[in-house]
Amino acid sequence: MAYNIDAIRAEFPALHRRDDDRPRVYFDAPGGTQVCKRAIAGMVAHLESGTANSGGAFATSVATDALSAAAHDAVADLLGADASEIAFGQNMTSLTFSITRALGRRFYANDEIVLSRLDHDANVAPWLLLARDKGLTVRWIDLKPEDGRLDLDSLPNLLGPRTRIVAVGAASNALGTVNDVARIAEIVKARSKALLFVDAVQSVPHLATDVATLGADLLVCSPYKFFGPHQGVLWGRAALLSELEAYKVRPAADTPAGHKFETGTPSFEGQAGTAGAVEHLAWIGTTMGTPTNGERRAAVRAGMAAIADYETTLSGALLEGLLANPKVRLYGPPTLDARVPTFAFTLDGHAPDAVAAALAAQGICAWSGNFYAREPIARLGLEATGGLVRVGLVHYNTADEVAHLLGALAGL
Repeated sequence: MAYNIDAIRAEFPALHRRDDDRPRVYFDAPGGTQVCKRAIAGMVAHLESGTANSGGAFATSVATDALSAAAHDAVADLLGADASEIAFGQNMTSLTFSITRALGRRFYANDEIVLSRLDHDANVAPWLLLARDKGLTVRWIDLKPEDGRLDLDSLPNLLGPRTRIVAVGAASNALGTVNDVARIAEIVKARSKALLFVDAVQSVPHLATDVATLGADLLVCSPYKFFGPHQGVLWGRAALLSELEAYKVRPAADTPAGHKFETGTPSFEGQAGTAGAVEHLAWIGTTMGTPTNGERRAAVRAGMAAIADYETTLSGALLEGLLANPKVRLYGPPTLDARVPTFAFTLDGHAPDAVAAALAAQGICAWSGNFYAREPIARLGLEATGGLVRVGLVHYNTADEVAHLLGALAGL
């Protein structure tokens, strides 16, 4: 079956809401996507059937444990991992702070960490605070303003015998740039014994993820960016997670390896919703993707391939329209090569906040400012002028919505 945008949109109740009889147009996906029916149904089912804490012999606790195990399995299928390597948390930022504290036990004064000028602050500030507390040296992979890509040619010279961690994003939340994580991993492993930490928040909604081949040691992502509820997910190599001492309460279990980072009672309804979001991706693969062997992991991959094909077509139209507008200055990759469908720009004669407000007046949801991506906005010299306007597509957007957005910008 071919990609069916009407069937896709039917899976998202929020897409059918109207304001004063005007449809909402959601181009704010890089900040958080709308939630699919399967995710909503999973959360409601858990809450309505009876919730409990884990580890009890009574029915609701047994059911909650089964739900949680199923959610870990679902995320493992999404990322190509083992369920024992998955940890849920409040959000990606909280999990990253937790990992920096655990790794910090192994770092000493004058050890070195490598960060990126392209990243969201959730993959910068936790490491900077660790560096401050431990007396670490921070080195930076620079951002090339002309095309929004990292200067990976400089990476080998940033690495040495005291490099302990390299933290990079798989895709930029500000500019849409997709980093070559496999190449980064190859360089890091060849030139140091450092660990590679990857922020995959912006890549997971658009690109198939396989941690078995990516070359990372640790990876984080956010279900609310891939059609689920507000949750965070951490993956780590089992051997590494087993070695790390997590900051947790004493009764919390140390096994499976990932679960030690789930200290405190988790949001079981959030886990149920995350499992539903993964099932949504698998449903796309089963009904609109290439034939699979019936396994969920294969179905998810087929779903992500179908999503990528659709988003590429839509992104091409948006990129062409932005480049054709003489008032628009696009930042980031000038082509669809190695980018997710996130586009950031300025409009001559208009402050970014004013553009976002004008779009909102026409029912278009878009962001302006720095999007917590302080490093790239500073590197591009845009702090004093209000940052950028950002629009982002996902698989439920339409060609008509793209045309509406381009028309609205042309009228400003």
